[in-house]
Amino acid sequence: MMPPNNSASRIRFSRFSKAECVLVLITMIWGGTFLIVQHAMTVSGPMFFVGLRFAAAAAIVAMFSWRHLRELTLFEVKAGSFIGVAIMLGYGLQTVGLQSIPSSQSAFITALYVPFVPLLQWLVLGRRPGLMPSIGIMLAFAGLMLLSGPSGAALNFSPGEIATLISAVAIAAEIILISTFAGQVDVRRVTVVQLAVTAVLSFLLVVPTGEVIPEFSWLLLVTALGLGAASAAIQVAMNWAQKSVSPTRATLIYAGEPVWAGIVGRIAGERLPAIALVGAGLIVAAVIVSELKTKGKDVSSDVDQGQEAEVSRD
Repeated sequence: MMPPNNSASRIRFSRFSKAECVLVLITMIWGGTFLIVQHAMTVSGPMFFVGLRFAAAAAIVAMFSWRHLRELTLFEVKAGSFIGVAIMLGYGLQTVGLQSIPSSQSAFITALYVPFVPLLQWLVLGRRPGLMPSIGIMLAFAGLMLLSGPSGAALNFSPGEIATLISAVAIAAEIILISTFAGQVDVRRVTVVQLAVTAVLSFLLVVPTGEVIPEFSWLLLVTALGLGAASAAIQVAMNWAQKSVSPTRATLIYAGEPVWAGIVGRIAGERLPAIALVGAGLIVAAVIVSELKTKGKDVSSDVDQGQEAEVSRD
C-alpha cells in the first residue's frame, strides 16, 4: 500500500512548483515582519524607523543597479517620486498603527489593499468594479467591522485602526500608480528612486510629527538593516518567481500573509477575540474573491498589472 501513497504524494507535491514555494516562503517572511516592526517601535518613532528601513533598502538595490542608474530619466524620477509618496504614506501610517494595535490585527487590515484597488479605481478613475471585486469589497468591510470588535460595528475605530486603514488605501494607490507607469520605465531605476524618496520623506517628517531622534540601539539598527536587506532579496525572488507564476495565483498565495502574521502574533502571546478571528477570515476571503475570474475574464486585471507593487510592499 505504501508505494501508491508515496507516488500520489509526490504527484501532489510536484503540482506546487519551486517558484510557488518561493512565494510561500516570502509570504511567511512578510507575516513575521509586522511583529518585528512592532518591537522596533519600542526604541524608535515610526517615521524615523521607516526612513532608516527604506534608506537601507534603497542603498542595497542601488548597489546592484548602479550601472542602470546612469540612464535615469526625468520621467522615471517623477514616476518614482509619486510611487514613493504612496509608499511613505502606506508604511508610515502602518507603522504608526502598530504602536497601538496588535501586529496580527494590523496585518489583516493592511490586506484590505487588494479589494481597495478596484474601489479606488472606481472612486478616482470612474472604472466600475466587476462582480467578484464588488463582492470582495463587501466582504472586506464586513470583516473590518468584525475585526475591530463591537466598536467596529458602530464604525467607531481606534486611532491605530484608522491609521492602518488609511495605509491600506495608500498601498492600493501605490499599486495603481505602478500599473499606470508599467512599460514606460525601467523597473530597477524606478525602484531605487521610489525607495529613496520614501526614505527622504520619512526622515523629513520626523520634525513636524514631533519625533525624538532615538539613541543608538542595536535592535533598531539590526531591524532596519535586516528589513532593508529582506526587501531587496524579496524583490529579486519575486521578479524571478512571477515569471512562471500567474499574477492571480501569486495574489492568492500572498493572501496568506495576514494568516502567517496571526500565527506569529499568537506564538508571541497575542490573542484576538473570536469575533475578530471571524472578521479576519472574511478579509482573507475578500482578498481571494477579489482575484477570482468570472466567465473567463479577469475582472481584476488592473490588480494583476500592478503586481510589481509587491516589490515594495516589504
